[in-house]
Amino acid sequence: MKIYWLEQTELDVPPNNDWLSAHERNCLAALRFLKRRSDWRLGRWTAKQALAAYLKLPTDFLSLANLEVRAASSGAPEVFLYGQPAGIAISLSHRAGTALCTVGPGCNFGCDLELVEPRSAAFVDDYFTADERALIVNTPLPERPLLLALLWSGKESALKALRVGLRLDTRCMSVSPSPSLAVPPLAADSGMWHPLCVHYSCSQIFSGWWRLETDLVRTVVSNAPLQAPLPARETHFNLVTHPRQTAQAGPVPSE
Repeated sequence: MKIYWLEQTELDVPPNNDWLSAHERNCLAALRFLKRRSDWRLGRWTAKQALAAYLKLPTDFLSLANLEVRAASSGAPEVFLYGQPAGIAISLSHRAGTALCTVGPGCNFGCDLELVEPRSAAFVDDYFTADERALIVNTPLPERPLLLALLWSGKESALKALRVGLRLDTRCMSVSPSPSLAVPPLAADSGMWHPLCVHYSCSQIFSGWWRLETDLVRTVVSNAPLQAPLPARETHFNLVTHPRQTAQAGPVPSE
């Protein structure tokens, strides 16, 4: 399966809200705290930019306002085009002023961004399996923050793929960089994608990828075999067209 990704930062987000739909503006108005509003706008802007690239749609504010991201009852994001389900899936994550959006077919994939930073022994004991704790203990101290961010991000991505978020105990799944971390930090910082897998409840395996750039780890996992994620803005797509897409957004490729 192919999944496409795009990142944006807070500096990319327009100061106005003309690119939001009426429904989205109502959702934004209901958020009380400035940080939550800022993160929400960043996530929606990133999602719309990724979706516009994926669907080959215009990116003027009116066109973006017709491309909605709504929260399902599970909290997972769902895509609507001109008020109708778009038939594609996305996953969203934001951290430290950066947002990541992945786009693809189906709904069984997830993505996550995590900051590489020190984490406590209590955090390790509370959220990681015995196998993961053994891997952490056997990792040199200077590399542990990267490994911890990677393992935690992999769990978050798998929980999003399951559409459950943190309602599950994170110790029900175990993340394994494949075949092992074994990537010097400087080599990992080249921005290349590296494989990983997530074992869930001894019965399901998610394939995935991770990438380090600056001090942020990105992970993407899926319950289907997954190629390394592709950049959304450098790829052409073959997609199912929405019935109003040809009339209002110009020609789009057929499947």
